Amino acid sequence: MQDHDKEPPSFDDFDEINDPRSRDSDIAGIIERVLSRRAFLAGGLAVATMPFAKAQGAGKLDFKPVAANTRDTITLPAGFKWQLVVSWGDPMWLKGEEFDPQTRGTGASQELAFGDNNDGMSLFSKGSHIIMAVNNEYVNRGIFHGNRQSGKPENADDVRKSKAGHGVSIVEVTQKNDNWSIIKDSPFNRRITADTPMEITGPAAGHDWLKTVADPQGTKSLGTWNNCANGQTPWGTYLTCEENFNGYFSSTDQFYEPSKAMQRYGIGNRDWGYGWAKYDQRFDISKHPNECNRAGYVVEIDPFNTSSTPKKRTALGRFKHENAEVVVAANGHVVVYLGDDERGEFLYRFVSDGKFIKDGDNFDLLESGKLYAAKFHDDLKGEWLELSPQTTGMASQAEICIHTRQAASKVGATTMDRPEWVAAHPDRPEVYCSLTNNKNRGRKPNRGGDATPVGGPNPRRKNKYGQIVRWRPDSGDHTATGFTWDLFAIAGNPVVHSDARKGSPNITPDNMFNSPDGLSFDSTGQLWIRTDGNYSNKGDFAGMGNNQMLVADPGSGEIRCFLVGPRQAELTGLTWSPDRKTMFLGIQHPGAKGDGAFPGKGNDVPRSSIVAITRDDGGVME
Repeated sequence: MQDHDKEPPSFDDFDEINDPRSRDSDIAGIIERVLSRRAFLAGGLAVATMPFAKAQGAGKLDFKPVAANTRDTITLPAGFKWQLVVSWGDPMWLKGEEFDPQTRGTGASQELAFGDNNDGMSLFSKGSHIIMAVNNEYVNRGIFHGNRQSGKPENADDVRKSKAGHGVSIVEVTQKNDNWSIIKDSPFNRRITADTPMEITGPAAGHDWLKTVADPQGTKSLGTWNNCANGQTPWGTYLTCEENFNGYFSSTDQFYEPSKAMQRYGIGNRDWGYGWAKYDQRFDISKHPNECNRAGYVVEIDPFNTSSTPKKRTALGRFKHENAEVVVAANGHVVVYLGDDERGEFLYRFVSDGKFIKDGDNFDLLESGKLYAAKFHDDLKGEWLELSPQTTGMASQAEICIHTRQAASKVGATTMDRPEWVAAHPDRPEVYCSLTNNKNRGRKPNRGGDATPVGGPNPRRKNKYGQIVRWRPDSGDHTATGFTWDLFAIAGNPVVHSDARKGSPNITPDNMFNSPDGLSFDSTGQLWIRTDGNYSNKGDFAGMGNNQMLVADPGSGEIRCFLVGPRQAELTGLTWSPDRKTMFLGIQHPGAKGDGAFPGKGNDVPRSSIVAITRDDGGVME
């Protein structure tokens, strides 16, 4: 996710500074493409001007849309309310310390507390217990280390605290007198951090490229970090997805030359300011060059067993994972859709070798299967290209699962505008993916040298606003290799622009947004869109205000704004209580650039948080 006005430079921008790429020469006369009428008709958007209430079916959430704004709070429609559930630094056990805004905590206190910058989130229930699993993607250094004049980690304990601020927080939550809170000392509470033991599974386990001095077998690693979005399996496990793992590695040898494979993943001699290598040698690529190959995976966690070892599922590939959308195909095979969130990278699919058995032992279904990358054609058709030794020319499936980007480049997959969350419709074989933005579209190749031409699902040069692509697998079979596609929405600003930058017909001055990111379907088939974009409210983004959460009707294409977040915050993980009467939403990095204090006020320390949203009348939240 992290590609906007947070802490300059952005993570992707830092990668480009650390490993610059040559620019494609601008071709005179390039005209920005707009979606064809055929594509809109195929997606049902010809009726997007229908009133939303008429387009909806019975039981769908009814509300009056809220207007864009720049307030430092959460704005909801009339008839809805929100409350705080948990924030960064809140203790998860009674022996923990309450958050101290002066010190911002220590390594020891953070290991017992809710992590920072919560992102993807899932809810699990077992009997009367409700378990919430939440990713803690990264830490805002200037806020997290705000007790230091430098705003940076200055000693070993600062790094210990930083590593503990990452990973996953698993907490039991409860509702009493209409208020939600975490249960301290619940036997289900668990912190998984950058130091938690992990098991490496799948094709890459034991490969030479994963072996280190500390782990000569290449099957055990420590920690997970920069966990972006998530997934939830039908057998009750949580999938946490490692994204910008590269920004934590550095070299003490300034003359060390990172390999081409490292450069393909943005790994260089400088990190993003975390300084972990200074106190933990495994992050020093000049001393332990294989360590970086042990990050960048989907990690499977049993949220009910605190003694279980998280498993890195290498069969799902190694790249900058956004989320992992799990679908059980009609033939029983498990399909996982995956996006690689970097400019010009690819969209992937995994199909399990085994089949899902209801009430059976399904815990190893992500251990083996076939991995594919998507190819989109301009005729609104596409195909999944298998990544195998035969199709890529690579030596083994293990190498493909470690160097997945290189494999997708070899088969000629379509370079995308930062594929982020993927969401599958609950009632029909239809899948959506947010392509959040790509300033390099039509200007620069991706990190592997693959061209990023304008066309297909990426129709605009220097794409500032993003779009949502939709596809339907052939014959309604998620395991089929072919699909048809269209664009459900092209974000833009119809107030400022009259060309392709104004967006698709279902984008209006009343619902305009930029950088669609999180996507989730509720049980009724409504698509919830969260944004993580430019909140300057100026120039190309005038009138858009803070980041938003919108709800879309896939049938009519109508989109309405349900919520506006606080200043400089991203709206992240979304899930519902078992009775569907509460919606839980993540508020990530509020006040990221110093203008905001959410959930407090005035000069309070801004803290990433989970909030609960309910109806005033106690009704269902979908």
